[in-house]
Amino acid sequence: MTSADVAHRAGVSTSAVSYAFNGRPGISDETRARIHAAAKELGWRPNSAARALTGARAGLVGLVIKRPARSLGTEAFYADLIAGLQAGLQEQHVALSLLVASDLEDELAIYREWTRDRRVDGVVLTDPRQGDARLDLLAALGLPAVVLGNHPSPPGQAPTVWIDDGAVTTSLLEYLWALGHRRIARVSGPEKYEHTLRRTNAMAAFLAERDAAPAEVIATDYSESEGAHAARYLLSRPAPPTAVVFDSDVLAVAGLGVAQEMGVRVPRDLSIASFDDSAMARLVRPRLTTMSRDTVEFGERAARLLLRQLDADGPVASEPGPVVTLSVRDSTAPPAAR
Repeated sequence: MTSADVAHRAGVSTSAVSYAFNGRPGISDETRARIHAAAKELGWRPNSAARALTGARAGLVGLVIKRPARSLGTEAFYADLIAGLQAGLQEQHVALSLLVASDLEDELAIYREWTRDRRVDGVVLTDPRQGDARLDLLAALGLPAVVLGNHPSPPGQAPTVWIDDGAVTTSLLEYLWALGHRRIARVSGPEKYEHTLRRTNAMAAFLAERDAAPAEVIATDYSESEGAHAARYLLSRPAPPTAVVFDSDVLAVAGLGVAQEMGVRVPRDLSIASFDDSAMARLVRPRLTTMSRDTVEFGERAARLLLRQLDADGPVASEPGPVVTLSVRDSTAPPAAR
């Protein structure tokens, strides 16, 4: 089966088939759709090796996830993100290539290999950090990228779909403060990530403005076991917090389990809040108060921005992500009198 067979079935020239599968202009959307439909009927796909040799696009976008295997399977964030990326890429019949890296060096090696073999047209980066070596490498390799981050990118750098985690944290703390909580702790993700640092700084600034004691922040690797360990430590203190903010629903559910194990009533004795608002947060009892973000839409926006970047001569502008709102449920209440 060749591209000529596809062209014959669709009633077009072989060059039109090439335009359709390489994402090039010169044919109408209707013709492009007819060609893809004919290829699907015939079971034909472009040869990736031949496409690489001719400089054509691979039709793939890469995503590397660096998370412990024990926590990745429980993080609904990535399942929703991948669904959103797939939905956004499907509009131009682009596929998603997903790999899990063990550490930063492994992730950098993957980008080098992808570029050398021309396996992907661009990549989506998650968990940006200060002085991110990945951005420097991708710029040197000439591999287009879009970042899921916390602020617009500086001019000339890979664009970002961003959500201001500092403002989101402040909104959640304003609600807990209004309920009367003054001893607020936080169980966070790794300190090296930019969003973790922004949440920490926002929390410190919020409490300092109100002359309150600094919050105790315990960093974890997002795993259930570390979330449980952090919660057990906080609730065993002589003066335990009346509210704990968890950086993910996995951590929050682990903390809720520890509270129930120790006889700490939620929300009467302890309020619990989280950031992700996955199905997990709505299915546990009591249901978790969260900062709600449409992660599927987050992924769709990133995919569309990357596709625009692939067609642009230089870096395109960053874009804001979906609006984050507070969803108040059963896990938060005014602190009980002690």
